[in-house]
Amino acid sequence: MIKVQNLSKQFKLNKKQRKESNATGDYAVAVDKISFECQPGRIFSLLGPNGAGKTTTLRMISTMVSPSSGSAEIAGYDIVKQAKEVRKNIGFLTGSTGLYERLTPDEVLKYFADLNDVSKSDFAERKERYYDLLDMHDFKNKKIGELSTGMKQKVSITRTMIHDPSVVVFDEPTSGLDVITAENIIKLIRDCKTAGKTVIFSSHIMSEVDLLCDDLAIINKGKLLYTDTMKNFRAQMQTESLTEEFIRIVREN
Repeated sequence: MIKVQNLSKQFKLNKKQRKESNATGDYAVAVDKISFECQPGRIFSLLGPNGAGKTTTLRMISTMVSPSSGSAEIAGYDIVKQAKEVRKNIGFLTGSTGLYERLTPDEVLKYFADLNDVSKSDFAERKERYYDLLDMHDFKNKKIGELSTGMKQKVSITRTMIHDPSVVVFDEPTSGLDVITAENIIKLIRDCKTAGKTVIFSSHIMSEVDLLCDDLAIINKGKLLYTDTMKNFRAQMQTESLTEEFIRIVREN
């Protein structure tokens, strides 16, 4: 489960940044007192235009960025006071793979499995499952530096799931992937839901939101504009499509 309460993040601006952004103060507010909950066995979508604060929010709840104020709990653990326990219970996938290019996929996955105390039998079973799902067998022993962007993303996805986290965060999970692999990622997200995991994902692709989303939140300029179930969102729509309704809410707020 994910609980977010009045979570905020400010970034200090240097002189050049203040000039370029026409800011009047020394700080920029990326996320401004947002609150929401994500339940186990449900898929929560975080929506917003570029620069809305989605990635900053996901990085805060994943302990990659410290909040300026407010709080969040992941699987019952505080993201600031119990960051180590949070990282054991969370899988985070971002568009930036951050993979060490001299290692092979096998070596990367073994390293992260060992970090999380995954048993040899569990590691072997999970690795084989994801290699089959994502069609990774042909490049499992190649250096990361020799792989394509899509191949690296597959390694990153498997790294995210290798310790079987109870909470999974997907930040633009199908970015840069071919259609077949993207479809496999959609299946993976659905499997996470079936397994009772808490899933939160951001996406610009409204067809993905339509396929997967149980609950959603819309943010813009760091502020929460809307949060509810997808069922209630559809019931109150004033336009004919999800995309048009998303744009309407953003523009009116």
